[in-house]
Amino acid sequence: MNTTNNESYSDEAEYRSRGNWNEIKGRMKMAYGDLTDDDLTYDEGQENKWLGKLQQKLGKTEHELRNWLRSL
Repeated sequence: MNTTNNESYSDEAEYRSRGNWNEIKGRMKMAYGDLTDDDLTYDEGQENKWLGKLQQKLGKTEHELRNWLRSL
């Protein structure tokens, strides 16, 4: 497994293990009011697709998004 996959797995596992994914989604919506529930629907194993969608909508790089998500 490469570093990106390890990061993906650890990020997802961290969000889910903290049990606060709904809280994180709420913070994301507060920061960017134009995000919809559809934008924030995360399908397991589809992190790259989800991040790409957020990148397009928010005009952020993947690195910026990952750092922002970790800060939530």
